[in-house]
Amino acid sequence: MENLTTRIFWASDSTVQTNDITTYPQTGIGQVFSLYTKEGVQVCNHAKNGRSTKSFMDEGRLEAIEKEIGEGDFLFIQFGHNDEKSEDPSRYTEPFSTFMENLETYIQVARSHKANPVLITPLERRCFVDEKHLGMGAHSDYVAAMKQTAKNSQVPLVDLYSMSRCELKKAGEIGSRKWYMYFDANLYKNYPEGILDNTHLRHEGAVLYAGLVAKGLYELDGIYRELLLEEIENYL
Repeated sequence: MENLTTRIFWASDSTVQTNDITTYPQTGIGQVFSLYTKEGVQVCNHAKNGRSTKSFMDEGRLEAIEKEIGEGDFLFIQFGHNDEKSEDPSRYTEPFSTFMENLETYIQVARSHKANPVLITPLERRCFVDEKHLGMGAHSDYVAAMKQTAKNSQVPLVDLYSMSRCELKKAGEIGSRKWYMYFDANLYKNYPEGILDNTHLRHEGAVLYAGLVAKGLYELDGIYRELLLEEIENYL
């Protein structure tokens, strides 16, 4: 692998997308994931704010990946945040029917080009009910559906949802604020009135959660571990 360019194509939403100065300091997991990968591994980040498995396909974004992806590449499939928005028919999917069917479409796109699909459960929001206790959030059915799809289709899965919940519980409500777009007024000129965003990440959070994805790949071993830096175990 050291002598070849291996590409990771990422299909996802705002928690993964690459941001520019207009949304600074928001940072996506895919934006920083190369911190953990070997030289010669290229991250092709197709993630886009607000997309679900449905709207990502409807807008031709999966089709764009299909035109580029090839043998030996990887397709990281990470959705859930927007699939659960029942008030928006352009994005909503039923967790145990259309969501699973859509995931299977993404898997088939990868496999039809001899690429390697990986399912990644959605990261948890800062859904604290008090300073120490994390609530249930809204992802649970979609996480269960993704795990069932992974089992049905024999696709490797990285459980970012469970790992992120663990980190949030350890940090607590106050300690976890620094990872998300949750900050007081006047810190950034883009947001002069401050913002209390419990979903989108800042750089520190993106690096943390990218590390959890790397940890999941490391534990999968084989070709998945081969994507990562040789010394990665010292940083997980």
